[in-house]
Amino acid sequence: MTRTQKDRLTSDLRVVCMRISRRVRFESTVDLAPHQFSVLVRLEDGPRTPKEVADIERVSAPSMSRTVSGLVEAGLVARADDPTDGRQVILSLTAEGRRKVKETRRRRDQWLATRLEHLTDAERALLVEATALLERVAAE
Repeated sequence: MTRTQKDRLTSDLRVVCMRISRRVRFESTVDLAPHQFSVLVRLEDGPRTPKEVADIERVSAPSMSRTVSGLVEAGLVARADDPTDGRQVILSLTAEGRRKVKETRRRRDQWLATRLEHLTDAERALLVEATALLERVAAE
């Protein structure tokens, strides 16, 4: 493969991965913005402080504060005082928040499954192989 072909592959692959990711996020979400869903997922493994979530998401504290306030108001996230540091707040998912994560994932999978139905068996088999390769690329 020539340098030009490699450069083209790099660019095309980056663009198509971003497009698919964006489409899955936006087309399968009805009442929850992608950045809100991302916060819920960050809390899925356990409670965190708003600063921890902001750092993981690489957003400012004020931006995270607005996002969290909306999620608390919607009943998806609970705030509690940190038992060891009264200045800190601990965020955790509510039962409704867990349900919302599960439902959003189901919708996203359904959106993609619908597109895969239009492919031939050979094309789906090729995607199985491509998925394994992409997992290797992402892991490096």
